[in-house]
Amino acid sequence: MTGDTLTFRNGRIFDGARCLDGHVAQYENGQLVQLGPEAEIPRHGTDIDLAGDILFPGFVDLQVNGGGGILFNADPSVATLRRMAEAHRALGVTAFLPTLITDTPETTRAAVAATAEALREGVPGIAGLHLEGPHLSVARKGAHDAALIRPMAQADLDALLDAKRTIPVLKMTVAPESVTEDQVATMAAAGILVALGHSDADYATCRRYMDAGARCVTHLFNAMSQLGNREPGLVGAALACGTVSAGLIADAVHVHPATIRAAWTAKTGPGRIYLVSDAMAVAGSDATEFELGGRVIRRHDGRLTLEDGTLAGADLDLATAVRVMVTEVGIDLPEALAAATSVPAGLIDLTYSLNSLSQVTRLASDLSGTVPVTG
Repeated sequence: MTGDTLTFRNGRIFDGARCLDGHVAQYENGQLVQLGPEAEIPRHGTDIDLAGDILFPGFVDLQVNGGGGILFNADPSVATLRRMAEAHRALGVTAFLPTLITDTPETTRAAVAATAEALREGVPGIAGLHLEGPHLSVARKGAHDAALIRPMAQADLDALLDAKRTIPVLKMTVAPESVTEDQVATMAAAGILVALGHSDADYATCRRYMDAGARCVTHLFNAMSQLGNREPGLVGAALACGTVSAGLIADAVHVHPATIRAAWTAKTGPGRIYLVSDAMAVAGSDATEFELGGRVIRRHDGRLTLEDGTLAGADLDLATAVRVMVTEVGIDLPEALAAATSVPAGLIDLTYSLNSLSQVTRLASDLSGTVPVTG
């Protein structure tokens, strides 16, 4: 398919910022050669009728815990990463950060080694690694195992700096309760994308850690100190600090659409809110339950929960998140798409464009799902 001249017509084309109507995209040997108004692009080769669907360069997801029936924590290996990548490519994701939640040092080392090897082998879709823990707050642990949460020691910091040398895109979610400002500054100086999350810290503390180098907040509103009338918490710090961007699970379960709308309006730039799936093992599969650290997580009615009802990741794909943003939150389609594509891509310095046909994805006009155009 990539060896032919392919021209995509009769749809909308999203370039990372705009939805272009009345335009066509033409590819030769898998590379974009022309993008412009339909009347200006001559017909030759094979025409593909988009039938009103949206052509875009694929989703970028910075928080993916599993997929295809397996959790990264359960088997941090290249084979698992390939399986996750295949499952999420079918959901329209062309780049993602496999995410390891709080675990043992041995499992963390295995995750680092597997990701480095997957990058060396060029496993499609693997953009780096996100370590969510273990340096978090027990008070805001969510589904993380409290027994494994601990302060960051010098050996932990050294291991992260070593990992950054083999994994160019390394994201680290930490809580001020378990790391120092100097540790955050050291990680940031080394190029690690530091995010605050799973924290009960107050507003002033969070702002200090943002000044020290934290540039993101992990799953805004969930597992963190909330926005109050006298104490704005981590939520308030994330919205007020322009140098910080915030991931958001837009499934209308983790955060109410009205709350999302308020946060979207309140966010100080240039930092922006971006969408994450927080996908677990069930993503891209029909599985109804799985295990996390020996605990059963059940899938029911769009939720993933532990036996006590605690949310444990999300039963979400980014096409659904975009649809929620548009239909329930009231965000314009180009902005919602950017939040799931070019905005997170920019955070990890990932080139995001329509240039390669291998990345191009087709999103249904009703936002119901995606399919890679190259099959």
